[in-house]
Amino acid sequence: MTEIKKTKQYNLEERTALFAGDVRRFVRRLIRTPANIEDIKQVIRSSGSVGANYIEANEALSKKDFKMRIKICRKEAKETRYWLQLIDTSDNTELNMERDRLIQEATELMNIFGAILLKSE
Repeated sequence: MTEIKKTKQYNLEERTALFAGDVRRFVRRLIRTPANIEDIKQVIRSSGSVGANYIEANEALSKKDFKMRIKICRKEAKETRYWLQLIDTSDNTELNMERDRLIQEATELMNIFGAILLKSE
């Protein structure tokens, strides 16, 4: 499990990269059922897309472009949360706890991007 520096200011690009890395480490430990294989592909894509779109937002050419990228970040974080909820952990307590932590982080990222959107209005 990767910890983010517990300071008031943090680098959101770093945080989203750590999140995507944590998701990748989590899925390596899962059983490979046909459903999990598909859900794993989806959660890997969406978790990485959160940070990739945030990087794009920071390079936006206009305020409208910035807001659209931030909306995509929020959408991808929400989608990641959905795929995490579907993944089968075989009732493994440790995997369930890690999944819950990742779901919480996805929710926090959704809230952060929502707040950024409100402030950019």
